[in-house]
Amino acid sequence: MVTVKKIVFNPFQENTYVIYDETNSCIIVDPGCYEKHEEQELIDFIESKNLKPTTIASTHSHIDHVFGNNAIKEYFNIPLTICKQDEETLARVPSYAPMYGFSNFNPSKPDNFFNLEQGLSFGNTTLEIRFVPGHAPGHVVFISHAEQFVINGDCLFNGSIGRTDLPGGDFDTLINSIKEQLFTLPDEYTVYCGHGPETTIGNEKKHNPFLT
Repeated sequence: MVTVKKIVFNPFQENTYVIYDETNSCIIVDPGCYEKHEEQELIDFIESKNLKPTTIASTHSHIDHVFGNNAIKEYFNIPLTICKQDEETLARVPSYAPMYGFSNFNPSKPDNFFNLEQGLSFGNTTLEIRFVPGHAPGHVVFISHAEQFVINGDCLFNGSIGRTDLPGGDFDTLINSIKEQLFTLPDEYTVYCGHGPETTIGNEKKHNPFLT
């Protein structure tokens, strides 16, 4: 059985996820912890459950999703894995972090790139990875067919979609990605978003104003 823990961090109210199974192996998705007490909150949760992190897995590399990459990577001595097409997005963050007031941002570099054919494995669990560009050029999502959920980053929100006015974003690309890669999932699948509450594929098919 796979468990999904959501923790909300930083002024952007970004959702960080710890995903773990019965082996206590886990992955950390998009550690957005910027302040030291936020880093400690994430560490404390992982250690309180006796979890064993195997990787930091990035849905995409915008600033609000990567604040904690370096600190968490170093603390647990685990690799940072991103999509190859998002390498430039990650490299660009230090150039604009001060403009958002984040002068203490500690940049990170990827250690590995996803292999979409292999998926993302930890413990007894393998998640499917799908390439879903449009919000960011190297955006991916992680899908558990056994537990019927998708960790979808900033592609799809409850009643909305990810912004497309940032470098590498494109509205038509995002809409096509959602329709081809997310809306082909069953309606009952839970959608864990990069910000805000969860939703379902079926709910967004019926009610999302950008996609109906």
